[in-house]
Amino acid sequence: MSTRLDAPQQIRSGHDVPSVLPGLGLAVSLGGLALLGHLLVPALPTTLLAVALGAAAASSGVLDRLGQGVEPGLAVASRTWLRVGVALLGLQLALGDVLALGWGVVAVAVVVVAGGILGTVWLGRRLGVDPETALLVACGFSICGAAAVAAVAGVRRSPARHTVTAVSLVVLCGSATMLLLPAAAGLLGLTPRAAGGWIGAGTHEVGQVVVAGGLVGGGALGVAVLVKLARVLLLAPVVAVLAWQARGQVVDGPRPPLVPGFVVGFVLLVAARTVLPLPDALLSLAGVIQSGALAVAMAALGCALRPAVLRAVGGRTLVLAGAATLLVVGLALPAAYVV
Repeated sequence: MSTRLDAPQQIRSGHDVPSVLPGLGLAVSLGGLALLGHLLVPALPTTLLAVALGAAAASSGVLDRLGQGVEPGLAVASRTWLRVGVALLGLQLALGDVLALGWGVVAVAVVVVAGGILGTVWLGRRLGVDPETALLVACGFSICGAAAVAAVAGVRRSPARHTVTAVSLVVLCGSATMLLLPAAAGLLGLTPRAAGGWIGAGTHEVGQVVVAGGLVGGGALGVAVLVKLARVLLLAPVVAVLAWQARGQVVDGPRPPLVPGFVVGFVLLVAARTVLPLPDALLSLAGVIQSGALAVAMAALGCALRPAVLRAVGGRTLVLAGAATLLVVGLALPAAYVV
């Protein structure tokens, strides 16, 4: 069975609800296990566990036994739940907290995102990597990992094989960065605050930033998360630009919206967190829902990581992922000296 993540039109419009239940139930179960695993072992990021559990289900033949009936639900989980999770990321971002780090950090974040995307796309062309895969890798590595990959894939309607390839590379390279950057910061003699700045500017996933910052200790975690959130803020304009480009490429059928609804939600929630005195209980609840939604979405994406897909990644794409990681880490190094 080839697991597709493109939902039929009737699923996207909210009809035929019973057909989504088997796949959605599977994704929710795997996402719940990932959340439980993270609670038991906090050093393991939820998104990494969710993708791994989905891939394990695909590799073990579970999806083959369940049959084609799981596909509509997996499509809903990988798209709708992902968009909910990305939108709720906005409640983690108070502009005042990010700007308090100084305009130097904001400038580094812009350089990492813009330079990382443009540089990776250029490298992809030089290496002969599929352009869609190269773009998804570029956005995932430069902004906020798997969430950025799926957000960009959603507005561009990227085929599932490109999406899951980019997600798998985020997990692989981001996990390596998560472990190597704290060690590299120690070798360079960086203070915890400086190390946190580099980690936040150069690590792919928010969860991976949390783990890496915790490994350094001494106040690095707080700085790392704030610097990372400065990069996450740039998800909205990047997705809006790519959505605008995608509209121009549509010849037949409905065009995607100029600004996707989940991007509007993300921006509105950032504004709400910045200007309103939101209660801690509400923010905590939103954080739980956001983590759960992303876990379910990542588990659904993981279900497409079948052995055949992984074997098809190819040496050139792996070289691109390694080069993109080095590019982002290199562009991020100035953050250690401006925080």
